[in-house]
Amino acid sequence: MINKKASISEPAREIPVRMEVDVLVVGGGPSGIIAAQAAAEDGLKVTLIDSRSFVGGNMTIGLPILGFLGQKGNQIIKGIPQKFIDRLKEKDAASEHRPCPLHMSLTLVEPEAVKNVGLEMLQESGVDVLLYVFSAGVVMEGNEIKGVIIESKSGREVILAKTVIDCTGDADVAYRAGVECEQGNEDGGAQPPTLMFCMGGVDTEKLRMSIAEEPRTYLTDFIPAEYFGQNNQFIVVGLRSLMQKARDEGYDLPVERTILITGLREGEVWVNMSRINGVDGTNPESLSFGEMEGRRQIEEIQKYLIAYVPGFKDAHFTKMAPFLGIRETRRIVGKYVMTAQDILSCGRFDDAIAVASYPLDIHHPQGGGCTLEWCGDCYDIPYRSLIPEKIENLIVAGRCISTTHEAMSAIRVMAPCMAMGEAAGRAAKIAVRKGIKPSQVNVEELRGELLEKGAYLNPVEQSV
Repeated sequence: MINKKASISEPAREIPVRMEVDVLVVGGGPSGIIAAQAAAEDGLKVTLIDSRSFVGGNMTIGLPILGFLGQKGNQIIKGIPQKFIDRLKEKDAASEHRPCPLHMSLTLVEPEAVKNVGLEMLQESGVDVLLYVFSAGVVMEGNEIKGVIIESKSGREVILAKTVIDCTGDADVAYRAGVECEQGNEDGGAQPPTLMFCMGGVDTEKLRMSIAEEPRTYLTDFIPAEYFGQNNQFIVVGLRSLMQKARDEGYDLPVERTILITGLREGEVWVNMSRINGVDGTNPESLSFGEMEGRRQIEEIQKYLIAYVPGFKDAHFTKMAPFLGIRETRRIVGKYVMTAQDILSCGRFDDAIAVASYPLDIHHPQGGGCTLEWCGDCYDIPYRSLIPEKIENLIVAGRCISTTHEAMSAIRVMAPCMAMGEAAGRAAKIAVRKGIKPSQVNVEELRGELLEKGAYLNPVEQSV
């Protein structure tokens, strides 16, 4: 048996170059899909890689997309992200942006359609998509990243790139390139992941009207009963008294709240109720435990829903998400670190490249609770938070940008990540076209292009 602390020396070897590109996007989730399209818009050679057999990331695990609308009901995420939703709508695979008192807005999407539409739009944009490959290392020249080492069934290869965009969600490329990263809160505790699953045969009308007509029995968190009377596609967060009754009668439930999201198909409900504390999303052993524990928890959650929640009497399990929904791993330390105060004060920045409005939403690393705080309007995301402090030729987009643990809980949801992706892609394109580093991009030029192409930004005169 090999000692876990032992190591071996790997012989030096030549690694073949698979391709040379202008822009390499690592990660095909919400930010990556949009970043690649933006970078390829005027003909640059752009490649997107992902370790899975599909693109879409967390859009494929049964979650609604949160954050297209702001706390005042206005749409604050537009541009290419909206075009993606429009394409899904053409296939009856996305809802309208539905206002939500708790989450600002919900946009329901069909997971399997996301995979297909994502690939279609990438191919139409001229993006070269390479699936089934892992980002396994980087090629560095001083403090500049020159390419990414990939690992697949073909072995180890290199993709050389003028600019790399890290859309892994875990800062995988940035971390390997030597970018300083942080993880978790002051004690290292990260928000726990969830393994989503879906049930069919749910009488969603019975569920909806039970909450609307008997709010004292089926009390929801922050969402008034009249919301359910007006919306036949909805999210339920709460039912704490039902859960306490179930616990008193012997049920082992990992969270304090029932969280249910109606699907686009009749009788379909996605369940966001497993909670696996202590999982490190950058450690395969920990992730493996998370998958197994999530599946164990789901059995008990199904029994609870069928026994206690209106509309679930004849429901049945249909499918499980293809991977854990990870809320938090690494965050880079960039040119600017966003803070909770930036969120809660509706912060404005001269170099803003996206606007978000989702509240601070911290799922506690221990226990089953959650903390929410709203700012009352929206806040900017600065370009400097996408740019690492010391490593050049690299842009980071998505939940792993430069923030504190608290601020990350707000910017991590999918609509803001998509907006960051568009900004990152356009910045990479400008950098390549001008032969400069992403850190040298003129932000006014970037903002101008974003606005010209339909993105939403707060007026610059409000900046401080």
